[in-house]
Amino acid sequence: MGEVLGVGLSHYPPFSGLDDDMAAILRRTLEDPAIPDAAKDVANWPEIARREWAADEGRAAAADHRAALIEGFEKVRQAIDDFRPDAVLIWGDDQYENFKEDVIPPYAVLAYDDIDVRPWAQAAESSDMKGRPNVWGESGDTTFTVKGRPDIAKHITSELLGRGVDVAYAYKQLHHPGLPHAFLNAVLYLDYHRAGFDYPVVPFPINCYGRRVVSYQGFMAPFDDIRELDPPSPTPARLMDVGAEVGRICAESPWRIALLASSSWSHAFICDRTWRLRPDTPSDRRLFEAMTSGDVDAWRSTPLDEIEGAGQQELLNWFPLLGAMEALGQKVPAWADFAETGIFNSNKVFAAYHPCP
Repeated sequence: MGEVLGVGLSHYPPFSGLDDDMAAILRRTLEDPAIPDAAKDVANWPEIARREWAADEGRAAAADHRAALIEGFEKVRQAIDDFRPDAVLIWGDDQYENFKEDVIPPYAVLAYDDIDVRPWAQAAESSDMKGRPNVWGESGDTTFTVKGRPDIAKHITSELLGRGVDVAYAYKQLHHPGLPHAFLNAVLYLDYHRAGFDYPVVPFPINCYGRRVVSYQGFMAPFDDIRELDPPSPTPARLMDVGAEVGRICAESPWRIALLASSSWSHAFICDRTWRLRPDTPSDRRLFEAMTSGDVDAWRSTPLDEIEGAGQQELLNWFPLLGAMEALGQKVPAWADFAETGIFNSNKVFAAYHPCP
């Protein structure tokens, strides 16, 4: 029998950049003429946003935000190191990176072998970091090898199909030359101190952006830019069911597998109710409190339109994690941290569950 560890983290792209650029998404949004001046007036912002923005447009506050995130990544990395997995399965969004107009699967398993990735040469396809310096001072030629476990990926895929979960799979990249940023950033950030990350990775992309994945190419647009929308994402309840099956399959396997949810929570740039200026913190807090109290039903009953209204599309990556942990008798995480912000686009959550057989 196998063992399973559940963990969650953020893959926030500006974290890989410099502190001066941490609030770049908000600065761009403030230039949008379709957003009312009153909403953009700092005097009308919540207290945390006013405090972070201060007189330097968030540059000093970025250092504090980075420190909180580093602590979260270090704790998750320690949990993974203590567990010593044979592979890390990552649930992450494909943000119009590898899957585009020719095929948009609701979710898929990528049974990749070892691949060499160049994060900063491939940044245009993965994290909106094109032309920006990174915090490590690494050049465009910097190359990392991300190990794969195609045998584990194919086993999980075969078992899912046998259990009625019609999942897509792939052996090589389609459009992205490396790994989409939800997966690559998770690896880069877990190796923030560049000591190495030798655990094989099984990417499990989810179509989190659904109605906006092709129409808006999974990213920001002017507030008054209205387009014909795409079909939706899988529902939260369905993703929990898929996660539950993945958890059972891993627990019944001969391997030790870490299940990792990779995303920040609500995203300002797709949250109309906050004029795309800040995350929907009340919605995030509700789900965080439900997660830390073991109220998994509150997650399962959350409708997709509420997820979309709160700008929580990427939070769909966490639903299979909670489904897996519930199926394995771990409703409450061993620990969880909530890094709140008013100006850095998204609240970030880190969590780890007790390993389970």
